[in-house]
Amino acid sequence: MLFGETRLITGRYGLLFAVLAMIVAAAFVFALATGSASIPFPEAMSALLGSASDEVHTLVLDLRLPRALTAFAVGGLLAVAGVLMQVLLRNPLAEPYILGTSGGAAVAALFAMLLGLSSLVIDVAAFGGALAATLLVFSIAHGTGSWAPTRLLLTGVVLASGFSAATAMLLALSPEQQLRGMLFWLMGDLSFAFEPAPTLWLLLILTVAATLVARQLNVLARGEVQAAIVGLPVTGFRYLIFIASALATAVTVTTVGVIGFVGLVIPHLIRIVAGSDHRIVVPASALAGGALLVIADTLARSLLAPRQLPVGALTAAIGVPLFLLLMSRRQNYR
Repeated sequence: MLFGETRLITGRYGLLFAVLAMIVAAAFVFALATGSASIPFPEAMSALLGSASDEVHTLVLDLRLPRALTAFAVGGLLAVAGVLMQVLLRNPLAEPYILGTSGGAAVAALFAMLLGLSSLVIDVAAFGGALAATLLVFSIAHGTGSWAPTRLLLTGVVLASGFSAATAMLLALSPEQQLRGMLFWLMGDLSFAFEPAPTLWLLLILTVAATLVARQLNVLARGEVQAAIVGLPVTGFRYLIFIASALATAVTVTTVGVIGFVGLVIPHLIRIVAGSDHRIVVPASALAGGALLVIADTLARSLLAPRQLPVGALTAAIGVPLFLLLMSRRQNYR
């Protein structure tokens, strides 16, 4: 029965995944061949096969490919986290940073930068700040024993505003020589993203796990009452969703800084194209989110080369008009 349903879904949405696969491939080709020093497509492919010159080999395999893979993993994680957050809050406009996760990471990381600590300590501080902020939001929202999506959402918005004020204070107190680096980190920076393996593995694990429980996500998205009627352990399952989305967001913030709109726009776009079945929404969002961030990062490092733009500014520039367009065609979230 399950195999038959899988074949039906694959056949029905095969074109969607084929298109997404081509977009991902084109995004990587664009990323490998484009930059301050453009490389012809055949030479970029030769570098992948190990037959290019040393200069091209170093540029493609040591610099551009790890950065593109990291961008893909981070974009995919943000998109999947957005899907999970939208199920958790039963709101199609929710996104990973809405609960103040990025704000907590930013405050902790900027404080570590202000103290002049090492990059490893800054990464640990960002990760700890993200998880601490998430736990804080959850604790406050659950303080009276209730955990309604509206209460959780409002708690996150209020604390995010507080984190924003703390971030502004830290920036105001920072020395001028550190200010540029801090601002770039706050707006997303993949300049030092040379180890994509951890984020790629997390993306794979989270995407597979979320796809395997897609039926439960479908039920929970329709409401807690219906989920309880069919026997879903609502409280425990919501804990799992919360932990997974918080972990994904914390890892992305630790890896490349704060990047917005990917987790908001991509799941919304996929639902408009393919409906609300999470067996499709989760993997499709992972592919589309990864491709979007690869393209945005490539544009960020090539539009004004050799100067680099913060990738978060590019995702916002792409995301805002796209989101407004999607809102004008908004369908009901089921």
